[in-house]
Amino acid sequence: MLRAAALRVTAPRLAVLAAAHDHPHSDTDTLIGLVREALETVSHQAVYDVLRALTGAGLLRRIQPTGSVARYETRVGDNHHHVVCRVCGAIADVDCAVGATPCLTAADSSGFTIDEAEVIYWGRCPACALLPTPDSR
Repeated sequence: MLRAAALRVTAPRLAVLAAAHDHPHSDTDTLIGLVREALETVSHQAVYDVLRALTGAGLLRRIQPTGSVARYETRVGDNHHHVVCRVCGAIADVDCAVGATPCLTAADSSGFTIDEAEVIYWGRCPACALLPTPDSR
């Protein structure tokens, strides 16, 4: 995978890819902790550099829902979306809508050639849905 993307195969790159694969939607600090479990001496800067390289090569996808830090996932190459819990911040993948999707067709593209639409659904995850809302107290 790394060689196909014209990237050298290094231990930090392999460790970051494995961590992002095993823990989708992780933030940078979480990935640094996971990578350090495998490679104790890796620096913060090395992980940041690897994240930038892997994202640039299309091997990782960077998402940043409003109010959240950047998060990374290995699910690339499709135009899936995300659902974010308003309470705990949990994130899950949502496949693209099928059938008529008028909200994903720009009424005026302003001359842009659009190749992707990003949709973030917001709500409460199953665990947080069981908690009382501030309005119901």
